[in-house]
Amino acid sequence: MGDYEEKAQEYEKKAEKKLKGWNLLGGKYDDAAEYLEKAANNYKLAKSWDRGAECYLRLAEVSMKMESKPEAAQAYVEAAKCYMKKRPKEAVKMLNMATKLFMELGRLSVAAKHFKDIAEIYEKQDDLEFAVQFYERAADLYQGEEVNTTSNQCKLKIAELSAQLEQYPRAIEIFEAIAKSSMDNNLTKYSVKGYLLNAGLCQMCGADPIAVSNALERYQDLDPTFQDTRECKFLKELAETIEQEDATKFTDAVKEYDSISRLDPWKTTMLLRAKKALKAKEEEEEELT
Repeated sequence: MGDYEEKAQEYEKKAEKKLKGWNLLGGKYDDAAEYLEKAANNYKLAKSWDRGAECYLRLAEVSMKMESKPEAAQAYVEAAKCYMKKRPKEAVKMLNMATKLFMELGRLSVAAKHFKDIAEIYEKQDDLEFAVQFYERAADLYQGEEVNTTSNQCKLKIAELSAQLEQYPRAIEIFEAIAKSSMDNNLTKYSVKGYLLNAGLCQMCGADPIAVSNALERYQDLDPTFQDTRECKFLKELAETIEQEDATKFTDAVKEYDSISRLDPWKTTMLLRAKKALKAKEEEEEELT
């Protein structure tokens, strides 16, 4: 590791010497950029992530002086990769600077990818509101570039995170919209039952049997094959337990479904919330009698 760090420092000194010197042919920035990139690479090999990021940041500044926005944008991205190891907030700053340049260059799909990267960083930090904001930016750009599959992936993340934030109507609207748009596509129509299941689970969190029943009718009208799926049967069982205000039967239905189709953490969270809402209704009824 020591050898790499020594090499990095040597290249960094050479870069600074070039930048401070005079060059009538105007090549000092080119030479400095080359040295800075070599320095950054060696810092990465030495796992000196902050120093590597600083070199890439300097490289971005030099690239801007050369009026080379593509190279500057990529240098910001590389700086972000270094910062992601230990300093995610700094990584977000670098990616924001990169996306600004990519937007100016008209490279919208690349900007969208890095907005998605920022969203993922915020999601890992449990800052769900900011994550939603950046997934939205990514989804909009991908949709504008007609990269619809990736746009929908971002929208599904928005729906899941919105539900975690207890913004159920928004989550339901997105799941239903993607289900509807997936119906006529042979590659995506098999995912419809999963989207409708997620929308139904969000409906359950309100513990409103009428709203749940109306939603199930809509879903069966949207996709006539849905009524024969395990997902639909599961939602119907849950709806019945909510109507009967029976938390024990609700738990039994969840256990039976989970024994065949393993529930992921997001679905488990929604079901726990639905059960909590159901138990609250049970207790309320008991107090009134």
